[in-house]
Amino acid sequence: MRAVSQGYQMDSVTRAYALYRVRRFLQTPYKVAGAVLIILLAYFIIGPLVTMMQTTLTWQSEDLRYAPGVSPGTLTLFHWSRVLFGRTSASMLWKPLMNTMAISVGVSVLALAIGGVLAWLVVRTDLPFRHLVSELAVIPYSLPSWVIALAWIVVFKNRQIGGVTGLFEYITGASPPNWLSYGIIPITLCLALHYYSFAFTLISGALSSVDAELEEAAEMVGATRAQILRKITFPIVLPAILSALILTFSRAVGTFGTPVFLGLPVRFYVLSTMLYANMENRFVSNAYILALLMILISAATVYANTRIIRARRSFVTLGGRGFRRRLVKLGRLKGIVTLLVAGFLAVGVLLPLVVLVWQTFMLIEGDFSPSNFTLHYWIGLPNPRFAEGEAGILRNPMILGGAWNSIRLALTTALITGVAGTLVGYVVAKGRHTLLGRAVEQLTFLPFLMPSIAFGAIYLTMFSRPHWIIPSLYGTFSILVLTCSIKSLPYSARSGISSMLQIGGELEEAAEVAGASWFTRFRRILIPLSKSGFLAGFLLTFITIMREMSLIVLLVSPSTRTLTTMTYRYNEQGLNQMGDAITVLLVTLILISNFAIKRVLRSREETS
Repeated sequence: MRAVSQGYQMDSVTRAYALYRVRRFLQTPYKVAGAVLIILLAYFIIGPLVTMMQTTLTWQSEDLRYAPGVSPGTLTLFHWSRVLFGRTSASMLWKPLMNTMAISVGVSVLALAIGGVLAWLVVRTDLPFRHLVSELAVIPYSLPSWVIALAWIVVFKNRQIGGVTGLFEYITGASPPNWLSYGIIPITLCLALHYYSFAFTLISGALSSVDAELEEAAEMVGATRAQILRKITFPIVLPAILSALILTFSRAVGTFGTPVFLGLPVRFYVLSTMLYANMENRFVSNAYILALLMILISAATVYANTRIIRARRSFVTLGGRGFRRRLVKLGRLKGIVTLLVAGFLAVGVLLPLVVLVWQTFMLIEGDFSPSNFTLHYWIGLPNPRFAEGEAGILRNPMILGGAWNSIRLALTTALITGVAGTLVGYVVAKGRHTLLGRAVEQLTFLPFLMPSIAFGAIYLTMFSRPHWIIPSLYGTFSILVLTCSIKSLPYSARSGISSMLQIGGELEEAAEVAGASWFTRFRRILIPLSKSGFLAGFLLTFITIMREMSLIVLLVSPSTRTLTTMTYRYNEQGLNQMGDAITVLLVTLILISNFAIKRVLRSREETS
């Protein structure tokens, strides 16, 4: 009896201690919020990956055409064997993979060269109008990556493939060769002209931290200009160079718009366009294998970037005595360098937009004469002779509806991720040294590793039918919001974490002592103090979703089309003036939104 009594007492103590731990857990807001976030993130991020892997390892109903009599749902390596070693593996996987790697390497090297040279000229020389050059240099990254590709088609289209002449052939009378009009070379050049601004931003930030006193001290001991560059400047900037190189490579692996516009006319496939083709033909398992390979490549590049940065020695370049930057005098080369920079910005930033606008005013494609000028594709009434009888985009209810879909999708996603990012920042800041905080931070970063086209493919299959408590979302606006919110979470989470780490814990503790609930503290103290991070994440997410094509191209329906997906559909149908006009409208909305939100951010900073 005594043993039983002691056992009962021990059980009572254990239960009481367990209840005490539960109560303490529930009374710690960041732990409760963190637990909820982990459950949601595991469902929306880990769950799709598990679903994707499960699909590739089991028989599917569409496999009955190849293997009659199999039982859908049973384990098999059939899909992996067919994609990796089957008769069509060369065209389905290996050739697109080699094309993807070649383009990604070429884009990374070329973008790094352009961005690095431009960053050095802006930060370290007495180049005139440096502030203006810096502002113009980052414009391409604010725009869709395929804007330059569409402009390239307008200029270098030839009769052999495009059916009509491009601007180059119209002016010179010489037909551009096929390799210049479509394929690997124009894809690489167009993507490099887009992603160089990414390298420019990273490298210019690193160059700005190099104190002139370090270089002057080296000169005093007899170091040459080349030695200073090699032993002082280059080691300090090297982490930014490696980050720009590797992250540009990762982005190029998953890009879809430029390869689809410049590759499909000559049947030039990369992994993203081959994945899209498999999804369109309902070869879901094949598409998922390609998606997993793209995720592995992106994850490997990001991991390599992290390891390289950690392995590099850190250099203290900013001390307590102040900071001074020394500008290199360009001397006699100033005029030539200024003209070269101005010419590059004109060709790489302004000319593509000018060419697209010009194309939208040409009634008959390929005729760039003033007599062919028209406003039909902007404000024209329906005419069966042009654009298959569709009205101009500003009179077209379907296109105006697409513009509204783009705006409300970007706004809704930005608001959701802004709030979610702030909450993630709160959990990570409060539990920065705990397993819970690290787990939340790592989970929110995972969507960054997944190429957009692969992420959209996962959500298409996962939510095209009821999934646990979530009903079927196929063809609804909700699936776009859900997909874009989860994919954009890493950006807003980073902003939220940075903001919350700057807020002292004593403010919330004082409010708690005064009797304020957690919701009141979060709403009245934490959110107002972290508004800069919220607005930064809001701006980045809004611009990203406004220009997004590859993430949602598989998810849209006729009622949820956005301007980006409508551009693809119109160009796919050969209605290039309509597609280019939609692109110009989209670019205008992005630039206006970017300007307006930045004005709001500046006004907030000035009043705070």
